[in-house]
Amino acid sequence: MSKQLFLAMNIFILSVGDYIYSTQRIYKEARRRGHNVQVVNHLKCSIKLSGGKPEIIYEGKNIIDDVDIIIPRIGASATRHGAAVVKEFEMNGVYSTARSLGILRAQNKVRTLQIMNRKHIPIPNTVFSVNPENIGEQIDLLGGAPIIIKLQEGTHGSGVILAESKKSAKSIIDTMYSTNTSILLQEFIKESNSEDIRVLVVGGKVVSSMKRKGVDDDFRSNIHRGGSGSKVELTEEEEAIAIKAAHHLGLPVAGVDLIRSKRGSLLIEVNSTPGLQGIEAYTGDNIAKAIVKFLEEECSAKSLKTTS
Repeated sequence: MSKQLFLAMNIFILSVGDYIYSTQRIYKEARRRGHNVQVVNHLKCSIKLSGGKPEIIYEGKNIIDDVDIIIPRIGASATRHGAAVVKEFEMNGVYSTARSLGILRAQNKVRTLQIMNRKHIPIPNTVFSVNPENIGEQIDLLGGAPIIIKLQEGTHGSGVILAESKKSAKSIIDTMYSTNTSILLQEFIKESNSEDIRVLVVGGKVVSSMKRKGVDDDFRSNIHRGGSGSKVELTEEEEAIAIKAAHHLGLPVAGVDLIRSKRGSLLIEVNSTPGLQGIEAYTGDNIAKAIVKFLEEECSAKSLKTTS
């Protein structure tokens, strides 16, 4: 039997509750492998800035020096505060499975797509505007209806609307603009057939991939909305897209969403806090274990560099 070559790590999982499936899975795998793990509710963390000393106060105690690694599980409703907590840990030399900047970028769909486009990663044709006076022109830039209208910060398929005609698209977009709601417009990829692919990237490697299929009356493929999943083999191109996307956003652990189109696979979204329940259930892959093993290797490598 091979001997463990890593030391026990002190790990904080930044999560609003230990009852959440993904949080539980990572906690149990890390404990099983001999690490000290604590679930820390980032919403109950206070950052104190004073005299150049870093402090994160949690349950009356400064915890910033008590941890080697943080695993952020930051939801959309607390992105800014969660990212600020992650940043404070980062500045104190703590390794994170999601950089604070990566969390902020991934949460903003426009920013993510801007970076992907700049890096020549294929994406659906996308238009972003706040001008209510040329809505027809914006739709025409995408080749006309049908089009997809997305909230910039929606999750789990919420805030994603299919406008099947130019008239309905104009009405929806005008309403969004009148309420100062941040949206983006995308071409509708009919041939995707209400399917997409979720790719889990850990440490620059694809560890699992799942095809998601929407219910019959819903063009969205998200499992949270009643869709189903199945294990899927990726092409070399799809693996490369997912790995590059996670790298460009600064996310050692990421969920990358792709759709297959007539012109090849296209990236539609990157998630800095990918859920594990659906993909572990449908693929049988132990993603939580893969995350913990990656962290062991990462910390061992850093330790060797420090002592050499």
